[in-house]
Amino acid sequence: MGAYVEANGTTIWTESRGQGPAVLLIAGQSDPAEAWQAQLDGLSDRYQVIAFDNRGAGRTPLPDGPLSVAMMADDAAELLRALQVDRAHVVSFSGGSAIAQELALRHPEAVRSLVLTSTWARADAYFTGMTRFWQWLPTQAPDERAMLEAFYLWIYTPRAHADGTVERFIEETLAFPYAQSAEAFQRQLEGFTPHDTLDRLPGITAPTLVIAGELDITTPPRFGRIVADAIPGARFEILAGEAHQPFQESPDAYNTRVGDFWREVEGGI
Repeated sequence: MGAYVEANGTTIWTESRGQGPAVLLIAGQSDPAEAWQAQLDGLSDRYQVIAFDNRGAGRTPLPDGPLSVAMMADDAAELLRALQVDRAHVVSFSGGSAIAQELALRHPEAVRSLVLTSTWARADAYFTGMTRFWQWLPTQAPDERAMLEAFYLWIYTPRAHADGTVERFIEETLAFPYAQSAEAFQRQLEGFTPHDTLDRLPGITAPTLVIAGELDITTPPRFGRIVADAIPGARFEILAGEAHQPFQESPDAYNTRVGDFWREVEGGI
């Protein structure tokens, strides 16, 4: 069930399914709550699964002023409070993992456990160059389809491009009635790129699982290893044959691994 929720001075579109321990799903660059469809469908038989549109994505408005990761982390914390959720297992990917790191640092009481997928702690020269390319992509591509075809080269495996999965995702995105504007894409990216928590990550106290795709060229496994090494007790796993968004390409395997982690966390509390 989807609804608008007032939180942190804005109106956040939120999807909530199921009952049980709360799970908060935090999406990344340009993705609305629907990016988590396989998790909303696949985990809600055991959990209260909550997904939402970040500012500037889907149905949640872009702010007038600067957009920052810290602001979006506060959005997530206030959303949980508005939904009367004291603590949640937090699952995130890409830009959402930057939000999740800040959430765990700024609002540790709200985070029961942390899954960081396709994550990074500090941009290097390659990452910065990549995001500079992305900045002009939505305005310089011939049309929206061409923009998506180029952008998704960085996101999905060669397997997904070959078997029609990427084409299906493109068609779904083009049909989505709440398309992200070029300005919102660019301003989100401007908010995510400066993300830097490397020196603060040792302050995260929540049990943490860091997941990297073996074939991820956007946030390669070396980035995830740096994050895991900096968080006390964090686990680091590389998913063979996967790229930037394994929760979409191999959702059953991803959901199983994350569910196993939650059961370990809940059993240890």
